[in-house]
Amino acid sequence: MKIRKGGAEDLPAIVDVLDSAVVWLNGKGITAQWGTEPFSARPAAVQQVADTVAEGDLWIAEIDGVPAGTMTLTPHPGKHVPSADEPEVYVRLLATDARFHGHGVGAALLAHAAEETRRQGVSLLRVDCFAGSEGRLIAYYEGRGFTRTETFQVGDWQGQVLERRV
Repeated sequence: MKIRKGGAEDLPAIVDVLDSAVVWLNGKGITAQWGTEPFSARPAAVQQVADTVAEGDLWIAEIDGVPAGTMTLTPHPGKHVPSADEPEVYVRLLATDARFHGHGVGAALLAHAAEETRRQGVSLLRVDCFAGSEGRLIAYYEGRGFTRTETFQVGDWQGQVLERRV
C-alpha cells in the first residue's frame, strides 16, 4: 500500500471510493450513515467533497496503483462541529473502496494522519463519525486510539466527535 498526496485532479477517484463505500454500507443494511444514493448522483454532495478537498490536504491510499481509500486533513472540522480551542488536524472524508475492505486501508490512513499531525507540530487529531449502527464506527476509531468527546446532531443524523493526542 502506498499513501500519496492528492489534488483536485483526484476528485473523480474520491467520488468513486465514496460511491463504493455507500454500496458497501447499504449491503450491510446501513443506510442512515451516507444514505442510499451514490455521491456521484448528488451534485451537492460532489460539491461538498470538492470544497472539503480544497480546504485541506487530500491523501489517497493506493494498492497496486488503484485508489483504495481516501481522507482529507483540514485544520478545522466541518460546519456542524465546533473547532477546538487549540490547533488541530481534522480527519474528513475518510473512506475505503469496498474492494479493499479488510486490507487495513483505513488504519493506514489514520496512522498517516497521526504522522502528518506530528509533522505539523500539532498534538490534537480529531475526527467525527456516524454514531448509529450500534456504535460500530465509534468502536473502530476507539480501536485506533481515539477517545469520545462531544456528540452532535444534524437533522436526525447522530454524530460523535473523537480525538487522539499524538
